[in-house]
Amino acid sequence: MLVALSFAMFACFIYLLISGRMSATTVLILVPTVFALIGGFAPDMGDMVVKGIKTIAPTGVLLIFAMMYFMVMTDAGMFDPIVKRIVGAVGGDPVKIFIGTVALGYIVALDGDGATVYMITLSAFMPLYRRLGLSLPMVACLLLQCTGIGNLLPWGGPTARAAAAMKVEMSEVFTPLILPLLACVAWAFFMAWIFGMRERKRIGVVTIDTTQLIEPRADAGWKLYFNWALTTLLMASLVLEILPLSYLFMIGAAIAMLVNFPQYKIQQDVLAKHAPAILSVATMLFSASVFIGILNETGMASALAQSIVDVIPDQVGPYMAVITALLSIPVTWLVSNDVFYFGMLPILAEAAGHYGITGAEMARASLVGQPVHILSPLVASTYLLVSRLDLNYGETQKFTIRWSVGASFVMLAVALLIGIIPLYR
Repeated sequence: MLVALSFAMFACFIYLLISGRMSATTVLILVPTVFALIGGFAPDMGDMVVKGIKTIAPTGVLLIFAMMYFMVMTDAGMFDPIVKRIVGAVGGDPVKIFIGTVALGYIVALDGDGATVYMITLSAFMPLYRRLGLSLPMVACLLLQCTGIGNLLPWGGPTARAAAAMKVEMSEVFTPLILPLLACVAWAFFMAWIFGMRERKRIGVVTIDTTQLIEPRADAGWKLYFNWALTTLLMASLVLEILPLSYLFMIGAAIAMLVNFPQYKIQQDVLAKHAPAILSVATMLFSASVFIGILNETGMASALAQSIVDVIPDQVGPYMAVITALLSIPVTWLVSNDVFYFGMLPILAEAAGHYGITGAEMARASLVGQPVHILSPLVASTYLLVSRLDLNYGETQKFTIRWSVGASFVMLAVALLIGIIPLYR
């Protein structure tokens, strides 16, 4: 029953999301609630959702204060010199702008955190996107490629889970994947060129005056250097995990506000200015906690994963590495990384082991779906991206999914070509 219930819930969820009949917030709350009632989980629904809220709360706090931090820094003019340099380098050429977007996105993605990628890149490039009227779904698609691959760095999460589940060293999993990951980086730059050529054909190359992009402000003076020093320190602290990420951004946002806008009245005005955008992200994010809580606590996620494993016939055992790679594309969109790597991957690896496929090879294969996983409704940072660009969540999914699947296939093709994932064993 759980399997049928979970498939029906996802079918309903995807249809309502992609069709645009309901907002993402409404779908994330009502669809799992209705299916939990159908499944007879009414007495436990409250506890399930509370567990979902506890799961999402640290990420929610992180995103709220990360938005606050970077919005304060934008108001303080920290990104104005970058905007001027970008305009000087790329002008009003959509091709150069999109290539610059991907380049900056990948540089920031080295810290493995999607929220930071979106906040920094959009703070730098948003004036250009708006001035030229560039396609924001294209922007979202490109940045999702950056975070999908950045998430595969050893400190990003999925790679560590895969290595731990297979009981192998991180280096055995990640180091051989460097070439396939670089191929995915090249794929993103290729996408940027394609998108840029489309936009160049639509709007041409525009002459831009930087005064049209940057609001008039008083000279930041020493505060500009302080803001960059604080941001550098904050980024280093995030990578080193000196404190919980959410707490680091809370401290950073408070310091940024105090230094740049010391007057209480101005602080209130800044908060009021950005409250709608922050509230939009927080609302969507905590709505997702209903979906996450019910999906995990009812057992639907585990039942769904197990049912997929059960339908794989024994005869395809020699191809198990490739099958795992292909399965990871849709399954990591449907269920959390924890369910896939700690619940499903060990079962697949046990079957693969009978044919001499190693744990390290299965771990690498299981990571192929991560460019698509970043689109999952279970990934919190995507709500931030959609909100900052003022896009429809379902439309963003529809536009991006084919390109992200393409990235997964590029990764798999290169991995097969160089032999780090066996086609047949």
